[in-house]
Amino acid sequence: MSVLRSILPTVARNNGWRCFATGFPSDTIAELNKEMESVFGESPSPSPLGSTPQQPARPTNGSGDGQPMLTHTDSSGQAKMVDVSSKHDSTRVAIATCRVLLGQEAFDLVASNKIAKGDVLTVAKIAGITGAKQTSNLIPLCHNLNLSHVRVDLTLNEEDSSVMIEGEASTSGKTGVEMEAMTAVAIAGLTVYDMCKAASKNICITDICLQHKSGGKSGSWSRS
Repeated sequence: MSVLRSILPTVARNNGWRCFATGFPSDTIAELNKEMESVFGESPSPSPLGSTPQQPARPTNGSGDGQPMLTHTDSSGQAKMVDVSSKHDSTRVAIATCRVLLGQEAFDLVASNKIAKGDVLTVAKIAGITGAKQTSNLIPLCHNLNLSHVRVDLTLNEEDSSVMIEGEASTSGKTGVEMEAMTAVAIAGLTVYDMCKAASKNICITDICLQHKSGGKSGSWSRS
C-alpha cells in the first residue's frame, strides 16, 4: 500500500475513484488504480475525470411483457401532448362520480334551500358543466375537445348527509372524455363546498372516480 499512501493525498477523487495526476508515470497510476480496486472492491471509472454522471432512466412506452404504458412521456421521460391525428373519430362517452360529505347541519340547510348563497344544487350543476368545458385549460396535456353533451346530476343522500354527484360527457372525436367527466364532478363538488363553507368547515369531497367509458380503441370499460 506504499504507493497508495504516498500518492492518494495528492490525486483528485470524484464520485468515482479513478485516479489521475499530471507528472506521475502511467505505470505508477496503473499500480495505484489496482491497489484502490483491492481496497474499494470495484473497477475504476472509465472516465479520466472520475465517474461518468448518471443519466436519467429512459422510460419506454410499453414493454414486451404487456405492461401498461404512459403515453404522456417521450423516450427521454419528458412530458408531451399525445398526437391523436392518426386516430379515427368515434363516439366517446364517460361517466364519473363524486361524493360530498356535508354533515347533518349543512345537509339540512341544503335540503331546505336555506344556504345564504342560494340554491346549492343548481349552482353546482352549472359549475360542473362549465368545468367540463374548461378541462383543457385546467389539465395541461388534455386536448381541447368539441363536447357534444355534458350532464351533471346532484342528489341528496340522507343516510350519510351527503351530496352524490354524477357527471357525463360525450363527444365524437379522436380522444376520450374521461377527464371532462371527472372535472365536471370535481368542480361541482368544490362548488358545493364553497356554497356551504359558512355553515361547516368539516365538509369533505371524496371518491372522485371514473365509472364508465366507451368508444375509442380500448372500447368500453365499467367499474365493477
